[in-house]
Amino acid sequence: MARVIITMKVMPEDVDVDLEALIKKIEESMPEGTDLRASEIVPVAFGLKALKLRIGREESMGGTDDIEQAINEIEGVAQVEVEIVSRM
Repeated sequence: MARVIITMKVMPEDVDVDLEALIKKIEESMPEGTDLRASEIVPVAFGLKALKLRIGREESMGGTDDIEQAINEIEGVAQVEVEIVSRM
């Protein structure tokens, strides 16, 4: 089975959101068969920072809708954007 790596950008609701705690909540909310491979905090503008996530899963599991929905339901998340999907 082929695996894919999904790169996502997660924007917090405001600059006061604890991004380290947000990463832990995201890890806990990942759908079964999906794993958070790496995370990075990146500056955006005026003190606002975003999360860059690299998520792995089996290609046969389909698109990213379930991942996006799980992350969007977490308190403190304003927006989730899929940047890249590529095969490993």
